[in-house]
Amino acid sequence: MLSGTNVKTLDRVVVRFSGDSGDGMQLAGNIFSNVSAGEGSQISTFPDYPAEIRAPQGSLSGVSGFQVNVGRGVHTPGDEADVLVAMNPAALKTNLKYLKPGGIIICDVDTFRPADLKKAEFKTDDPVTELGIDSQRIMLVPMTTLLKHTLEGSGMDPKSVLKCKNMLALGLICWLLDRPVESVLRKLEAKFAKKPAVYEANAKVVQAGWDYGHNTHASMPTYRIETDAAVPGVYTDVNGNTATAWGLIMASEKSGRPLFLGSYPITPATDILHELAKRKDLGVKACQMEDEIAGVCSAIGASYAGHLAVTSTSGPGLALKSEGIGLAVMAELPLVVIDVQRGGPSTGLPTKTEQTDLMQALYGRNGESPLCVLAAASPTDCFTMAFEAARIAVEHMTPVILLTDAFIANGSSAWRIPEEKDFPEIRPHYVTGDMLEQGWKPFDRDEDQVRYWAIPGTPGAMHRVGGLEKDIKTSAISTDGRNHARMVEIRREKIARIAGDIPALKVQGDPEADTILVGWGGTYGHLYTAAEELNAAGTKVALAQFRYINPLPANALETLRGYKNIIVAELNTGQFADYLQMQLPGKEVLRINKVEGQPFMVREITEGVINLLNNHGN
Repeated sequence: MLSGTNVKTLDRVVVRFSGDSGDGMQLAGNIFSNVSAGEGSQISTFPDYPAEIRAPQGSLSGVSGFQVNVGRGVHTPGDEADVLVAMNPAALKTNLKYLKPGGIIICDVDTFRPADLKKAEFKTDDPVTELGIDSQRIMLVPMTTLLKHTLEGSGMDPKSVLKCKNMLALGLICWLLDRPVESVLRKLEAKFAKKPAVYEANAKVVQAGWDYGHNTHASMPTYRIETDAAVPGVYTDVNGNTATAWGLIMASEKSGRPLFLGSYPITPATDILHELAKRKDLGVKACQMEDEIAGVCSAIGASYAGHLAVTSTSGPGLALKSEGIGLAVMAELPLVVIDVQRGGPSTGLPTKTEQTDLMQALYGRNGESPLCVLAAASPTDCFTMAFEAARIAVEHMTPVILLTDAFIANGSSAWRIPEEKDFPEIRPHYVTGDMLEQGWKPFDRDEDQVRYWAIPGTPGAMHRVGGLEKDIKTSAISTDGRNHARMVEIRREKIARIAGDIPALKVQGDPEADTILVGWGGTYGHLYTAAEELNAAGTKVALAQFRYINPLPANALETLRGYKNIIVAELNTGQFADYLQMQLPGKEVLRINKVEGQPFMVREITEGVINLLNNHGN
């Protein structure tokens, strides 16, 4: 552990790992995140993948990043890094802009060769001077040389040796930030349990990185990170896609319905399919279908057969699924559609994040096709909202679209694994024996207009549902205009009444504020931090983050009307602001928008709020 006068204690520290796609930055960042979570730190991560599958080694376009914020009071991955790890000149050049003034850089000086500098488009052979970096803040580490020396005699081929370089950087970071090497070794031992030689090599390299920092850079400031007292329980580091899959499994257990996923691989949603495919031990059926349309149609068939049915996708796939989702609306079958949003339109930016599918989720089907739309607020909230999506689907007999995004799907947070008792039972809206005896029909409803679910094979419950309009009384196919108008209204009313079965909108921040900052989905951490900073600086704001979008919470519109200024911040050109504006006549909804494939910086929100208030005479 660290000691001495050169140790600085901080509430939180942001580290950014950067290098080629093949340099293992995501692995190094994930292990560091896991170790920090195990030490009691809160964490928030942001994997920043290049769009290219494998750009030329050492090129600017091929740089992969992983940013993690560790400590206490952590809600975002941080605007800027305290420590930047750059494995080559291209990584240094493209990521320097993410470093705080005075931040520390760890760089592999062995990569400062003429060919590497040329690929990174440097004009001189001295990138440190060319970029204007203070030489006192950069650790020029001969990583490749040290790596080869450490693994000399290991019998590993040169290519395998170089694959361990990320662990050398991780060892250095553990020394710099007082993370125990022993915890890293336990993670590596578990990862390479079936490859003991690989574990031994990586373990030696991690220790070598720590020793190098300890023995060579005694004058460099090191950091101890504060932690909060944790609630007792089992903790893990979880990303949003994994949490989504686990939330669906919990919903299956609580509803008593077997879980079925019918999906087609698409970035950044594919990991949900991967995770559920592993869970045959829990009765999960995960099918990789031939395309997006087959994915949703297989899920609709599974729903009709009595399963908790799910299909997962991203924006382009949601468009392809639209006709199938409309069928589920008309047939009034429970279905969960998970849309992990990415940059668009078309193929767009597959590895980048946006919130641009909201209007598609709300209205992107032919005819009047109302359904429930939810949004997860964080990686760990993906568990809760996946559970909620499944609960609403089977209790209200409707498709539910759950919106996440690439930022929270790939990002991770420390998470206390919940107990089963922490979540309510899910009660499917089954047809009863008494109803069957009294002449039940497939589109009979309860007082909330919810149709009953008849599982095929139930004696006396033979029935047919489908995509053609049905008679309100007989459930037979009908083309009567008045009947159609009434059925359209019933389906709309059914969704509207879900407002009575979801939590009220919660407002945080200054209770005396006359300005409310509004967001939805995965921007929560950035908006929460921005609200804290604004209030601390004397600009009073409240905060409301929407997770239930259609229907809105019952108190939502009345709550918003109580504020002089409503400012909506979102990663699109104003879709949620427009949605609220339609329902708030006479109130101006102000906007802070970003469509760059990247999450907000907190300062973008704080500056945006101040500018809007100044421009509107506040």
